[in-house]
Amino acid sequence: MRVPLIAGNWKMHTTVGEAIELVNKMRSELDEIDNVDKVLCPPFVSLAAIRELIKESSIKLGAQNIYFEEEGAYTGEISPLMIADLCEFVIIGHSERRQHFGEIGEVVNKKIRAALAVRLKPILCLGERLEEKEAGRTREVITEQLGSSLSGIDNLDGLIIAYEPIWAIGTGRAATGKQANETISFIRYNTAKLYGKEIAQDTRILYGGSVTADNASEFISQPEIDGALVGGASLKADQFLSIVKQTSKIRR
Repeated sequence: MRVPLIAGNWKMHTTVGEAIELVNKMRSELDEIDNVDKVLCPPFVSLAAIRELIKESSIKLGAQNIYFEEEGAYTGEISPLMIADLCEFVIIGHSERRQHFGEIGEVVNKKIRAALAVRLKPILCLGERLEEKEAGRTREVITEQLGSSLSGIDNLDGLIIAYEPIWAIGTGRAATGKQANETISFIRYNTAKLYGKEIAQDTRILYGGSVTADNASEFISQPEIDGALVGGASLKADQFLSIVKQTSKIRR
């Protein structure tokens, strides 16, 4: 059985002090929930501080991005080796990276390879734009993104996939549970074509895109959805706790 996972992507929010305060508000309650993997993804500057806060707990840590080289003259970039001792997960291919920083499938592929090389578990993000959805191209876009992102990678080795329709991210316009489940079922079908049915069935696939405490249960109750990649709601301790607790109750 796939263990559900709820990851909080804090994006470019919180100072180190604010990050510590946020974790302190929910650390003890999160730690008590044992049938859900809880992952916090703060900005790079807070990784070390948050690691110290959660090191005796069941809470896990993730980064929001990496560069694909181990070292070099790449001012401002963070290599996989720099964070490998700090966290377990890393978000790769988020739509905001694709949209604002021009990350194409080839770049995403290099980052996944680099993460796996140092035993980081990538959270690979896939998703279509509104115009692509309205043109009926969702499956075409998802197939291309999955294929280019995983090209030449033989072993997924703990990789997680997050379906994040771009038209739903930060807009308050979430997909319905049924819509998300159908697309995630298609992603699993394509993963099976690439890696076989057994690996596809073991791969956790999350939904992301305007997930809140009010709508989380609609997604978590779907059979193909293994959790959520949460944006804005993860910056509110009560919201994030509620999403994790709902997941625990539904999947117990």
